[in-house]
Amino acid sequence: MKINKAVFPVAGLGTRFLPATKASPKEMMPVVDKPLIQYAVEEALRAGMTELIFVTSGMKRAIEDHFDQNFELEYKLRQQEKWALLQSVQEIIPDGVSCVYIRQKEALGLGHAVLCAANVVGNEPFAVLLADDLINGPGLDEMVAVMQARQAAGVLAVEEVNPQQTDQYGIVTIDAQFRINNIVEKPKPTEALSNLGVVGRYILPAEIFQVLQTLPAGRGGEIQLTDGISCLLEQFPLYAHRFSGVRYDCGAKLGYLKANLMLGLQHPECGAQWRKYLETLKI
Repeated sequence: MKINKAVFPVAGLGTRFLPATKASPKEMMPVVDKPLIQYAVEEALRAGMTELIFVTSGMKRAIEDHFDQNFELEYKLRQQEKWALLQSVQEIIPDGVSCVYIRQKEALGLGHAVLCAANVVGNEPFAVLLADDLINGPGLDEMVAVMQARQAAGVLAVEEVNPQQTDQYGIVTIDAQFRINNIVEKPKPTEALSNLGVVGRYILPAEIFQVLQTLPAGRGGEIQLTDGISCLLEQFPLYAHRFSGVRYDCGAKLGYLKANLMLGLQHPECGAQWRKYLETLKI
């Protein structure tokens, strides 16, 4: 089954990056010359998504503006004959791709944010992308291929995490075919049954909405997406996938710095000079 819709939960406050995120969304923080949310959108587009659903809050208008057309800016770029820059802003959202914005009125957890998109998603499988997790290279596109090949109901992106940091992830156990047997939200290292952590990419069946509607608050008093997924495991085949791209946890300062360093080295405009500069440092 073709997957067309991608949900981006972007209503969080970004408190780990205060004061930078006091007035500007964390998803708009740049990695080299593109904001985090644009990397996630580009990944969704490569995977074939044509309807992008942003679950936002009142403080996130900058995200809507970024993906909207800016006539004044485009006019000035034309006047100045800055054709490459003009193309870069015009192609952020290609023709045939639509954007929908939904307000999450209360910050009640990732599960609640996903539930806010239920009416727009409807009765079809959909993707969820967390912009905090920047994946450089294949990610969601591989997951779509896995879902189709295995005729799965859903696919979760996973990677091996530090066994002492399992309390920062949803942790899964899998069988020999990578089908998920169990998923637990942020278990203590002494209680975790594996070190396979779920990172910010999901493909889920529409049935998750029915579960989330009646799900009681879980860890932290929030509606946890992990708890909802756990309820689906007995009825639906959900698989884990170790993607081949490199993930940078840009929700943490160190991960964000690593992303800027490594993507800066790959940038066609400044990568070579950036590498030369780094080689001069005596740290």
